[in-house]
Amino acid sequence: MASSARGDFGSLPPPPPIIPPNLVPMKAAPEKSKKKTYTSNRLPMARTGIAGKGQRIKLLTNHFRVGMGKNDGYFYHYSVNLFYVDGRPVETTGTGRKIIDKISETYEELKVINFAYDGEKSLFTIGSLPDKMLHFTVVMEEVSAKRIGRDGSPENYNEGKDKKMRRDFRAKTFTVELRYAAKIPMQAIANALRGQDSGHFRDAVRVLDIILKQHASKQGCLLVRQSFFHDNPRNFTDIGSGVLGCRGFYSSFCATQGGLSLNIDVSTTMIVKPGPVLDFLCENQSVRHPNMIDWYKAKRMLKNLRIKANNMEYKITGLSDYPCRKQTFSLRLGKDAHGEMQSSEITVYDYFKRHKKIELRHSADFPCINVGKPKRPAYFPMELCTLVSLQRYTKALTNLQRAQLAEKSRQKPDERKRVLAESLRNSRYDREPMLRSCGITIESDFTKVDGRVLQPPRLIVGNGENFVPRNGRWNFNNKQLVEPVTIKRWAVVNFSARCDMGYLLNTIKKCAALKGIIIAPPFQIFEEDTRYSREPAPVRVEKLYGTVKAMLPGPPQLLLCILPQKKNSDIYGPWKRKSLADEGVATQCIAPTKINDHYITNVLLKVNAKLGGMNSFLSVEPSHSIPLVSSVPTLILGMDVSRCSPGRSDLPSIAAVVSSRYWPLISQYRASVRTQSSRVEMIESLFKPVSDTVDEGIMRELLLDFQSTSGRKPQHIIIFRNGVSESQFNQVLNHELNDIIKACEHLDESWSPKFTVIIAQRNHHTKFLQANSPDNVPPGTVIDNKICHPHNYDFYLCAQAGMIGTTRPTHYHVLRDEIGFSADDLQELVHSLSYVYQRSTTAISVVAPICYAHLAAAQMGQFMKFDDFSETSSRHGRSISAAGIPPVPQLPRLHGDVTNSMFFC
Repeated sequence: MASSARGDFGSLPPPPPIIPPNLVPMKAAPEKSKKKTYTSNRLPMARTGIAGKGQRIKLLTNHFRVGMGKNDGYFYHYSVNLFYVDGRPVETTGTGRKIIDKISETYEELKVINFAYDGEKSLFTIGSLPDKMLHFTVVMEEVSAKRIGRDGSPENYNEGKDKKMRRDFRAKTFTVELRYAAKIPMQAIANALRGQDSGHFRDAVRVLDIILKQHASKQGCLLVRQSFFHDNPRNFTDIGSGVLGCRGFYSSFCATQGGLSLNIDVSTTMIVKPGPVLDFLCENQSVRHPNMIDWYKAKRMLKNLRIKANNMEYKITGLSDYPCRKQTFSLRLGKDAHGEMQSSEITVYDYFKRHKKIELRHSADFPCINVGKPKRPAYFPMELCTLVSLQRYTKALTNLQRAQLAEKSRQKPDERKRVLAESLRNSRYDREPMLRSCGITIESDFTKVDGRVLQPPRLIVGNGENFVPRNGRWNFNNKQLVEPVTIKRWAVVNFSARCDMGYLLNTIKKCAALKGIIIAPPFQIFEEDTRYSREPAPVRVEKLYGTVKAMLPGPPQLLLCILPQKKNSDIYGPWKRKSLADEGVATQCIAPTKINDHYITNVLLKVNAKLGGMNSFLSVEPSHSIPLVSSVPTLILGMDVSRCSPGRSDLPSIAAVVSSRYWPLISQYRASVRTQSSRVEMIESLFKPVSDTVDEGIMRELLLDFQSTSGRKPQHIIIFRNGVSESQFNQVLNHELNDIIKACEHLDESWSPKFTVIIAQRNHHTKFLQANSPDNVPPGTVIDNKICHPHNYDFYLCAQAGMIGTTRPTHYHVLRDEIGFSADDLQELVHSLSYVYQRSTTAISVVAPICYAHLAAAQMGQFMKFDDFSETSSRHGRSISAAGIPPVPQLPRLHGDVTNSMFFC
């Protein structure tokens, strides 16, 4: 091990809570509160006022005005049930559209009427069908891509033998039942736009969206919800490992203050690279020759993909157990003199050589592709199969693939504007008969909206210096941190990374001094023993941590961990778990590819926040001038749920809530994190009565922390919730908010704070462009007119500076505001909270509490990276419920020494 100068490891008392002298909390007058009642019928609030602060700016948005024409008719909804002739229900995806199209070609009832079919269980018509229940029978000759001969071989293996028998086998008879379900007035859309409550509005708009999907389906598009993708190589971009990013467009109707509009945006999905199967597998596994393919991985990758072979399409069900030379099947030879069917065993290789006159050159020693059923397999040699286009790739992308996708899919505002105009033009919605029957017309011009640019908040850094950020950005050049920490006990741990340790430490020392951080030399540099560098990550962590504990005279304030790979290192999760859960030591992981002052300064910003320091804060915090926040004890919460990666449904979701501390500060937070079922959207652990469980629940923990750091209970609670759709707003109000109210009353029955609940959405398709400039909208741009909700309280905010691509605004929905903010004050507060993110020197795209919650959930989710939840419950000491579902595995609790820290920075 290489050692550096020893530092002072004498015992130090824990640092006191950092509250600058000029931030002593103001005394707030006690409020007489009425006890809240639990309810399950809260609805999102209506808009209460109009904001006016900020410099006016003319903008365009990717919404296109929709004319309704006459709308006094009705959509008739019919439920669709598909059956085989023997009464079994049809479950094959993609079959429904073909069957309904066949009916519309055959039967007058659907031939003479316009309809929209969602491909599954719902069909909508304009005007009613003759009867409330109709039955149809159709014969489909090519309903399935898998046409398998009776002997289990792919179709045409028995070429020339009993063609009538094979044709009858291919043909399938279906019965279709259409049953009347409901009548939806088109007038419901116009009523909703006028602010009149209509239970049919969502249903009517859903019908219009289904019309768009059906229109795209008829053009041969891949459908992914409301996004449509054409099979055009110009839209493909290679992101490595046999995966392509496919550019398409999103198209959906929505209600706005300006009327009904069509929102069109660029959309991207991942598809499997079409072409020879062997080429794809080599690229996917990064091998040079098919002989190097891992066939176990190949089997998992290929399952359920569609291939083209023998001029037909088939779905892959698996791979053969033996290579092509040895895999046999029973080939029918015809009937003998006694009328009995004769057959013989033959290998797939010999069959193609003798009967098809095909000499297999590349895949004779590889497994065959199976397109049959478990009891009736059907094999094709690998080299005769090609993957068809537009097949979604649904597995998790690697970090490299994500980076490639982000880099190659960026579009500047003017380019995006051109692409969107072209997409609308090529969609030809004006020719869609169903839309024309509804009287729908779509204008071709981008909607013009008025925006306002809010002034950035003034920030305070070290030595009382204050300044106003420019263009949403600032730096710490010639500036010190407002509350720098002193680091006397720390060490460096190096996991076999190549790093100039002397230069790294000198740069840290120099940059720390410039920022006001007092840092002693590290006690030691611990190098990983090369004997363990190929061991699993948890083993490597345990080995090196054992050495660290044995050598250090006491627990350090900080361990600087140098990882061998950036971001995707397997060491990260186990190291964080060991440090934060087992040992209670703050840790900072780095993987420096290029060490310079800028990089090290960013690292020191994170370290300072983790150790209890503060980098900067808003000038309105010490001046007590944040309306309705500075004058009344106010708790700010950020809530997020991090879901498991695609293909890992065994992993739980991670729910995280962060809360502000040391009121009237709004720049310092702590986190509380729990696991829950991967399928649960709402946060389950907000309230748990202490008498029922060891876990106190998230809110009790955070409320008690606020009371201990601020000296009083919060009378105002502002909740920022991330990651929920509009259909889940009522659940946030009636389940999550109820649980928070219960947690408050459980601590004190007479305590009833006021709540403001705000949803932040990033996953939407509204973009804004400057009307007279090719540049992105300036940071601080807010829009609350024209394309916002016609009734509910919402606004869009672009707090960040869009440096690359097109700026994506955050869509804020105010569901409840008992505190009573004015529209201007609330927008200013949200804007200001985009400037308190301690690990960055830029305004961020969404409020800092939500970013912190996301970071906390993601980091603690790494704790479970190497846990295996798929094995038996006895392995993990977990019981199985009566329903046969194992309980959700629990996260290890954070060590008490780091629980209150900003460990997630």
